Amino acid sequence: MSIIYILIPIAILLTSLGIYLFFWAVKTEQFEDLEKQGMSILFDDEPQVKTIETELELKKEEEIQSDKNSTDNK
Repeated sequence: MSIIYILIPIAILLTSLGIYLFFWAVKTEQFEDLEKQGMSILFDDEPQVKTIETELELKKEEEIQSDKNSTDNK
C-alpha cells in the first residue's frame, strides 16, 4: 500500500510532462503539415547539377581508392 505514495506522484509528473510536450509541439507548429513527409516519397527529387568542384572531389576519391588498392596488392 505504501507504493501508491510513490506511484501517484510519478504518474502525475509523467502526465504533466506529456501535456507540456503536447502544447509545446502545437505551439512550435509541429503538427501543421502532417502529410508532407508521406507525399514526398511520391515525387522525384530534382536532378542535382554537377559542379566542377564535385567532379574534382570524385576524381580525387577515385585516385585515393586506386592508390589504396595498388598498395594492398603488393
